[in-house]
Amino acid sequence: MNFPEEFLHFIWQFRLYGAQTLRTTSGETIEVLQQGTLNKDAGPDFSKAKLIIGDTTWVGNVEIHIKSSDWLLHNHQVDSAYENVILHVVYEDDAPIYRKDGTILPVLILKGLFPLHLLDNYEQLITSTNSFPCEKQIHTVDEFLINGFLSRVLVERLEQKSTEVYDKLRELKGDWDETFYHFMARNFGFKVNAIPMEMLAQSLPQQLFAKHKDSPLQIEALIFGQAGFLNQSFEDDYPNQLKREYLFLQKKYSLKPIDISLWKFMRMRPQNFPTLRLAQFAALIVNSNHLFSKILVMRDYRNSQILFENLPVSPFWETHYHFNKEAENVGLQIGKSSIQNILINTLSLFLFAYGKALDQHNYVTRSFYLLENIQSENNAIIKQYEAAGVLVKNAFNSQAFLQLKKKYCNEKKCLTCGIGIKILKQ
Repeated sequence: MNFPEEFLHFIWQFRLYGAQTLRTTSGETIEVLQQGTLNKDAGPDFSKAKLIIGDTTWVGNVEIHIKSSDWLLHNHQVDSAYENVILHVVYEDDAPIYRKDGTILPVLILKGLFPLHLLDNYEQLITSTNSFPCEKQIHTVDEFLINGFLSRVLVERLEQKSTEVYDKLRELKGDWDETFYHFMARNFGFKVNAIPMEMLAQSLPQQLFAKHKDSPLQIEALIFGQAGFLNQSFEDDYPNQLKREYLFLQKKYSLKPIDISLWKFMRMRPQNFPTLRLAQFAALIVNSNHLFSKILVMRDYRNSQILFENLPVSPFWETHYHFNKEAENVGLQIGKSSIQNILINTLSLFLFAYGKALDQHNYVTRSFYLLENIQSENNAIIKQYEAAGVLVKNAFNSQAFLQLKKKYCNEKKCLTCGIGIKILKQ
C-alpha cells in the first residue's frame, strides 16, 4: 500500500476503523472516548485524546505513523514533546517503541480495520488529472455541506490576506486611513500596474492631498507628476497646467517622481491604460479623501459601489488615453467589473481585517454581507466549478472557491477538505 500518513489521520479522526473491538498489539482493549484534536503544528498528531486502555483511563497525545519504526526515523525518542503520547497508531508494526522510563508504548495497528473502498476513493482523487480532484464527484455532495465548508475557507482566505494589511498598518504607525489608501492605490493598478501604483502611494502621503482638497487640478498634478508623466512637452493646455502646478509643488514638498518606465501599456485595453486609471484615482481622491473613515460609518454596503461611480474625472480624458494622443469615445468612469474588483479585494478585506483587529464582529459581518451582495467573479477557475455542477451564487462563493482551488485542490489536500472528506466517505 502506498499512501501518506495523512490518510491514517483521516481514518483516526473520523473513526473509520470499523465497529469491532480495538486492541493493542499486546491484547489490551482500547475504548476511544475522544480521538483528540488534529495538530497542524509541530508535535504529536492528535492532542487531548482520552482513551481507556485495558482498565486505565488515559488523557494525552496520539501519534500516527505508517510504520512504527518511523518514530525512530523522526527522532521522537529524543523529543520531549512526545513524552505524553498515550497511543501509537500505525499501519504496520515493525519495531517496538519504548518510553524513557523503559515501558513499551501501546500500539494500535490500523491495517485491516478500515474498509478498502476508502483507500480506493482516496487514490481516485489523488491521481485525478481533472481540473480539480473531485470534478466528477462534487455534484453529488449536498449544497449545504459545500456552503458550510466554503464559509470556513473564505475566512481562511481573508485571514491570510489580512496579515499583509497588518504588516502595512505597523509600517504606517497604526493609521488605518493611510493603510487603506495604499491598498486602494495598488488595487487601482489591477495587477499589471499594481507595483507602480503602490510606489506612487508611498511617495504621496494621503495627508498631502488634504492640504489641496479644494484644488482638483493640484491633486491631479501631484498624482500625474509623481507618476512620472509630466516630465515631457505637451501641446494641450490641460497637461501644461498640470506640469506648472507640479513643478511648484515638487519644489515645495521636495518630491521625487517614480520612473515612468515602470508603467505598462502593452497588451492592455485602452480603458485600462494607467493614464486613465490615474485620472480616475485622482478623481476618487478629490471626491472622497480619507475614504476608509467614510466606509466605516456606511449603513448600507449594498450601495458601496456608488462611491466609485460618477467620479469627477477631468473632461480632457474624454478624448485621450495619452497626454499627446487623441482618441474617440473614451469612457471616463470605472467599469462595473473593476468596481466589483475593488469592493472584493479592498473594501471587504479591510472591513474584515479591521473587525478582527479591534474584535468588533459587526465589521466582519459587514465584510461577508458585502461579498454576498456582489456578483460572482467570472474567470477560468470559477467556470471549472460551475461546469462540474456547482452553483456559485455571489462573490462570497467565488472568493471561497478561489481559495479552495489554490490551497486545497491544487495541492490535493482532499484529506483536510470538508468536500473531499465527504466524497472519500461515500
